[in-house]
Amino acid sequence: MHRSPRVLVFATPHDVARTLARRVAAALHANPKIVLGLPTGRTPLLFYEELVRLHADEDVDFSQATTFNLDEFVGIAADHPGSYRTFMRRFLFEHVNIDPARTHFLDGAAADLTEECERYEASITAAGGIDLQILGIGTNGHLGFNEPGPELEARTHKVTLRPETRRSNAALFGGDPAAVPSQALSMGMGTILHARKAVLLATGESKAGCVERVVMGPITTALPASLLQLHRDAELMLDEAAAIRLPG
Repeated sequence: MHRSPRVLVFATPHDVARTLARRVAAALHANPKIVLGLPTGRTPLLFYEELVRLHADEDVDFSQATTFNLDEFVGIAADHPGSYRTFMRRFLFEHVNIDPARTHFLDGAAADLTEECERYEASITAAGGIDLQILGIGTNGHLGFNEPGPELEARTHKVTLRPETRRSNAALFGGDPAAVPSQALSMGMGTILHARKAVLLATGESKAGCVERVVMGPITTALPASLLQLHRDAELMLDEAAAIRLPG
């Protein structure tokens, strides 16, 4: 029998962000060499803001931590303003004492994308695997850029983005969904599920339908986030709006 992820509900998105940031700070203190899997998008922005504050106010130390980002767009350089490398620098890495050599990204401009995906998997393995994978969820239930479909790739791979995913990333490309690359590289579902612990952040009523299906519905590739039901140590951290359709 599958065990659904544990569910924690907080009053506001700020409460979610503060709680998770405190947890990550404690994890860094307990294991300075922790390997973190990190997301991008609107939902984790408050979480990153809290991590920056904890570093400034309480000297939370990132110097020995290693990070792997979930995904990256295909066909744009690392310094492109819409790249996820730029996103992470802007909102987290430039504000804490992390070693740039320990921050890992997929290269969407690589000449051989298959080779790039294999390189990334090898880097994760060489780092000892991901200790804590933090996730967001798309309005269609995707994790990373693992889009709904009849089957899901287990390992890091190239994916064609669905229109709703391109629309949700339009802000990074001048507000124009057509300017968002049509393809991306993403950790696969197997890579995500092999993290020792996974925490999914979801805030806002627009995520409530997907959250309900993740917690209450069947495991299906039509909702990639539902595969978190298979994870040995997964947790959902929600605000009240995202949890509005859950019982109790």
